[in-house]
Amino acid sequence: MPTTLQPTTLPQLPEIIDGLPNICGWEKEIQSVTQQNEPVFLPTTNIKLSEVQAAFAIALHMHQPTIPAGHNGQLISNLQYMFEHPQSGDNHNAAPFANCYSRMADFIPELVANGCNPRVMLDYSGNLLWGLRQMGHGDILENLKRITIDPTYQPYVEWLGTMWSHAVVPSTPIPDLKLHIQAWQHHFAAIFGWSALSRVKGFSPPEMHLPNHPDTLFEFVKALKECGYRWLLVQEHSVETLTGQSLGYKHLPHRLIARNSHGEVVSITALIKTQGSDTKLVAQMQPYYEAKTLSRQMLGEVSVPPIVSQIGDGENGGVMMNEFPGAFFRASYEIAQNNGGKSGVVAMTGTEYLELIEAAGCHEDNYPTCQPIGQHLIWQKVSPENSTPDAVTNAIAELQQTHHNFHMDGASWTNHISWVKGYENVLTPMNQLSAFFHKKVDSLPENITKESRYREALLYNFLLQTSCFRYWGQGVWTDYAREIFRRGETILANW
Repeated sequence: MPTTLQPTTLPQLPEIIDGLPNICGWEKEIQSVTQQNEPVFLPTTNIKLSEVQAAFAIALHMHQPTIPAGHNGQLISNLQYMFEHPQSGDNHNAAPFANCYSRMADFIPELVANGCNPRVMLDYSGNLLWGLRQMGHGDILENLKRITIDPTYQPYVEWLGTMWSHAVVPSTPIPDLKLHIQAWQHHFAAIFGWSALSRVKGFSPPEMHLPNHPDTLFEFVKALKECGYRWLLVQEHSVETLTGQSLGYKHLPHRLIARNSHGEVVSITALIKTQGSDTKLVAQMQPYYEAKTLSRQMLGEVSVPPIVSQIGDGENGGVMMNEFPGAFFRASYEIAQNNGGKSGVVAMTGTEYLELIEAAGCHEDNYPTCQPIGQHLIWQKVSPENSTPDAVTNAIAELQQTHHNFHMDGASWTNHISWVKGYENVLTPMNQLSAFFHKKVDSLPENITKESRYREALLYNFLLQTSCFRYWGQGVWTDYAREIFRRGETILANW
């Protein structure tokens, strides 16, 4: 175990270094802070579990990609591009989007001042955090500090970690998974401080995309645990029971099992994001109204309130921009009528809920188990006790021939969209750049991560993996990807 360093003894991290976001260089300090296992919400929560019928947790996902579209091809936030080109497409939404990135820092204090007990989880990509600072919108970050750092409001807000540049996990090169996770932790700590980072224990995968290839999933879960995460949010339709059925009860925490082709096993707690991808579910506070229909359940030998977990874009679409504030306030005031929002059906954050049920006697070993969709077919063909990479590879190849729906692309909330098919012109350069990066740096001393040339090469490697270049179809977005690859390759070639 690394020596535990207290956040107060660590140096304040710079947010920007040589014009680049702080995404590396303090790996040992980051690990020391994130591996602390003290309760986060338990010391401050005002909720008594015994008085709760059911709970709900909502998360707001915020992201803007970085694109080479500024003056002379400068890297800028897509939000900045929207402000500068208001006549194109939906770019007129730039100002409302910016407001959405900031407004929870106004909503939470107002609701608390009026006797409510609100909760929200926040998921901001590294691209977005950097882009706001780049474009002179540091005021948004300063506003968010109020609900992140101030002890008056911090108990109502939970930040979720994510991949720094919104890379979808199943198609991200395995050696880059942990680098993305650590990069977000660096950047968050530089903005909000070490103590705030020590409280980030839940993880939100971009696009809710969960890998189902045994080796990718194993490395992902292993990286999450090595980076101090206790749980992650998982899309209900991306997982199955160990025997291949749909989940029996989705409103309890599960234990996600990750077994690789060598038969090694790791696991992590998963909160199940229910239903589909429709942002209306969050905008109209559907999780609250669903929780009102639920009652306590037995988890092992402990009676616990179930939890409805849901995430939606925090800014995208008229329903989120316009309907969410009113619905959030209405639900908060209605909940407050029950003992100030502390009994009956209540809002919680994910870590708060897990800490409360664990304090009541639950243990991860009691949670029902799950695995990524389709894996039961592999383990029917390959005995987990005698698993080898060749056996798993052969089983996958055979299943792809005999089961027309079987694939190893992972599953997400956008199962009608493939992040792989038709994007060879992005994926091939993406994998080439990653391989070139690791060939260049992996044999170098650890302190190379503090050097600007490493940071710049890592940044371009990350940027090329941003999901947006495989979301908007062929055209300007794949052209952006080609330019990012060209620059990244040049940086590494001239190292």
